[in-house]
Amino acid sequence: MTDPLAQIVEVLAPVAPLSKVVSGSGPWRVDRFERGDPFYCVVLEGGARLSVHDRPSIVLEEGDFVLIPAAFAFSTTSVAEPHPSDETQWAITMLEGETRHGDPHGPADVRMLIGHFVFGSPDREPLVSLLPQLLHIRGERRLSMLVRLITEEARTGRPAREMILARLLEVLLVEALRSATAEAAPQGIMRALTDPRLALAIRRLHQDPARPWTVEQMAEEAALSRSAFFNRFRQKLGVTPMEYLTSWRMALAKNLLRSRQAGLQEIAEQIGYGSASAFSTAFTRLVGIPPSRYAEQAAAIGQPLVAA
Repeated sequence: MTDPLAQIVEVLAPVAPLSKVVSGSGPWRVDRFERGDPFYCVVLEGGARLSVHDRPSIVLEEGDFVLIPAAFAFSTTSVAEPHPSDETQWAITMLEGETRHGDPHGPADVRMLIGHFVFGSPDREPLVSLLPQLLHIRGERRLSMLVRLITEEARTGRPAREMILARLLEVLLVEALRSATAEAAPQGIMRALTDPRLALAIRRLHQDPARPWTVEQMAEEAALSRSAFFNRFRQKLGVTPMEYLTSWRMALAKNLLRSRQAGLQEIAEQIGYGSASAFSTAFTRLVGIPPSRYAEQAAAIGQPLVAA
């Protein structure tokens, strides 16, 4: 049966990893203001403190893995947060093989592997919104091993490097997302997929997006009443069933338009619209431009092809 999580990660198309080893000694602090790209971190030894947006800060320990699918403002500091007047907290020194924060001469209190990557899909926003804002996972050696493999591959010039990196990043995202337990999974696709009833319906939507779905039919797949299914779906995903279906259909449509391997009528049939005109109207209303213009703009900027 179709795997919705794997499909979402595949359409997001993670590419271009950047990673480095950082260490900290004494009081130190780093404030980051990102542009919404994914950020990950593995604590190799020691500990640090992480603060994301308005969330309570968390203390990271050796072996911890952190994933922020769309990083904006966050801070990392020494476990004992530095005093605001301590200017040494901002010191950055390039040491052999790592970037040191804080005291460049003292022993490392923490050593971390941090990395950034980007999603190749320009339609990332509605898909990323289905992912948890923050994943903090403890005791998963598989994740640390994957990050090390990605780092090693990124630093080499071996044949098929880009293909290997793309596949490793997809595996890293899926592994991190599915490592969240049902209780810990925040609102989004992972919480819904840990619900056996909702998972049945979501898998059927992904397996057959062209079917003229109604909420009643989705509820039947989940063996729930219409109202119970609707409320449960919205509570766990944060969107209504039809909003989710439409968002996924449009993500598939954009993928097909970028690939330039199908006409409007064929795309309409593949994602559940009765005609090219009906699809064009819906696409224009939701995206803001007609599908033909979207395809032209993607071609003009050389948008990389993404396989759905």
